[in-house]
Parts: sequence; structure tokens; C-alpha cells
Amino acid sequence: MEWRGARDRSLLYWSGGFASITVGFAGAAALAGYFFIGVWFANGLLVFAHWLFLLGVMRFVGRRPSRGWWALPLGWCLLLALPQASASALYMVTNSLLVGGLALRASQLLRLDAEHASLGTRQLHYTLLFHGLFYLGKVVLTLMPNALIDLASFRGVVIRVSLVEGVMAILLIALSMTGTVRYRRERQIEHLAERDPLTGLFNRRAFEARAPAHLADVAVGRPGALLLLDVDHFKPVNDLHGHAAGDRLLMMLGELIQTALPDKSLCARLGGDEFAILLVDTDQAQVLALAEILRQRFQATTAQSFATPDAVTLSLGAVMLHQPQTDLAALIERGDIALYAAKRGGRNGLRVSKPAAEVTSAPGYSAPSAIARANVGDSGKRAAR
Repeated sequence: MEWRGARDRSLLYWSGGFASITVGFAGAAALAGYFFIGVWFANGLLVFAHWLFLLGVMRFVGRRPSRGWWALPLGWCLLLALPQASASALYMVTNSLLVGGLALRASQLLRLDAEHASLGTRQLHYTLLFHGLFYLGKVVLTLMPNALIDLASFRGVVIRVSLVEGVMAILLIALSMTGTVRYRRERQIEHLAERDPLTGLFNRRAFEARAPAHLADVAVGRPGALLLLDVDHFKPVNDLHGHAAGDRLLMMLGELIQTALPDKSLCARLGGDEFAILLVDTDQAQVLALAEILRQRFQATTAQSFATPDAVTLSLGAVMLHQPQTDLAALIERGDIALYAAKRGGRNGLRVSKPAAEVTSAPGYSAPSAIARANVGDSGKRAAR
């Protein structure tokens, strides 16, 4: 049922483990007097079930089993070469060690960091941990003097009790497994819904959903900024090199933005070749430095990769923030005005938008206007008038 909804291959391994436990329990109950079916085969299916659980966990966390783990079923088959009369204790010890080791290994793989661990993952981790420790404890009991080690005696009571414990533990594991897979599936759906498929950045909807928390954190002593970016002469890249080249250009810009951004920043692709960055606890000098880094690195990369009549560069518009904001749409509109002022001023530069009351006649600004020319880029190298 979970597979129909999630299509997660780890569920197939786990379902195979449940099936193995069921067959092993039935064999132990019906044919307990036959050592091959009631003891070796039933115990082997218990080991095989946990082996499948481990494969499922490895698939879930994106790991691959080592060659040693693939040899475990073969090692169990080699026990058939031992005389039946003297093999009971060895079967019990080997079975407990293998089941306990497999469960503990799976538990170790599920020790995920806080960002990737869910409640179901943590439950599954501890369930497998205690399950593995229980089986290792059975090894100690088996090696104690006068311990019951005849697995074929009492019409298979020992193996049936062991399998009942295994079934109960696995049912508890199943609840955690399905809940964990369901949680990850929901996270994947959420990720797909809020991410731009080309660049991997947030899309416009996710940006609008997350921006209010950042804007509310702005204060006089903790300023922020909204930075809009637009590619200059993007159309010739598509026309001369094809749309695949245009996609590579946008992907490259997305990677450049992510590597250059300070912590706690929010960035998104708003659409087309327009990107937005929301910076917190950042003054104007830091905004100018970031814009210059993005502009120079982008221009250097495009000059090597995309030959066009006009250089492929970045125009940027910034809005400085000094108090909490609630109207993101108005801020984006102001940023767009600054952005297109940079384009009209020669492209490949930054313009900073500030409220009229905050615009000063400091060098690099046009005092009567709400659009200030920052000393960044080719358009900013000419003195403001």
C-alpha cells in the first residue's frame, strides 16, 4: 500500500523482509520436528529478513552495502555442513549475532542529522537499536551453562518464541518505516513545489512565503536589503548558442549566487532571467561589495563561455531596509525601478533605491531622486550628477 503511493524501493526490501518472517514462522510452527525446515530454514529466513531490512535502510539513506554484507546469506548456508547433533548452540549463537549485527548496522545508518531526521526516523533508529541489543543479549544467554540450546526440542518452541519476538519487533519497525517514508515523500513534494527546477533556488511563491519572516527581523541596528538581478543581453545567448546554452547560463548564475551569499540570506529565481536576494543584518557597504563580486564573477565567466556582440553582464537594483517591512510587493516594485534605472544607465552596474527622506548628497548618489547611483560597475564609474 505504501509502495503504491511512494514508489520508494526501500519499501520493497522491507516488504520482502515481512514476507520472509511470515514464511519462517509458518515453517517453524508446522514442521518443527524437521531440522532443515523447522530450524535451519526458519532461522535463515529470520536472518534474511533483517538482511533485507538493512538493504532497505541503505536504500533509504542513499548508501550501498559492502561486499561483506552480501556474503552473509552464503555464510548461513555453510552451517548445513555441520552435524545436526552438535550444531544447535552454534545455530543459536550465529542467528543471534547475525540478526543483532544487521539491526545495529541499520540503526547506525539512521543516525541522521537534525535537518534530515524526522520523528519516524528517530523512532526507527531506536527500535532497531534495542532490537539488535536484544539479540546480542540472547548470545550471552545461549553461552551460559545449562542453557536451553536444543532448537529441535519441545516441537520448535524455542524457534517459535524467537520468531514471535521478531514479528512483534518488525511490526513496530514497520510503523516507523512507513511513517518515515511518508514524511520524506511529503518533504520531496514540498521541495518540488517550492524550488525552481532549473537552478534549484526557491521559486517566486516560496520566496514570497519566506520573505515576511526576514523582513520582520529588520531594525535600525540590524538593516537589510532586497537585491534584484537581471541578465543583460540574455536574448543573444539563446539566439546564437541555443536555449540549452541559455539554461546553462541561468544555472551558472544560480550557483554563483549561492556560493557568494552570506548566511541566512534568501535567494530565488523570480522568473526568466530575474533573480532576487533578501539580505539580513547587512549594511550598504556589504551590499555594494556583494554586488561587485557577483557582477565581476558573472562577467568573467560569460566572457569565456558565451561569445555575443554585446557582453553578457548583470544589472542590479537594491532597496535598503532600516525598519520592519510588510509589503513585499512594494519592495520588489522599488527594486525593479532601481534595476531598470541601472539598465538605462548603461547596464553592468548597480542602482540603490532609498526612501526620499533617506537620500543624501553623499558621493555616489543623486540627491533629489529616490534612485541613487552606487559606485559599482561601469555605470557607476561615471560621477553622479
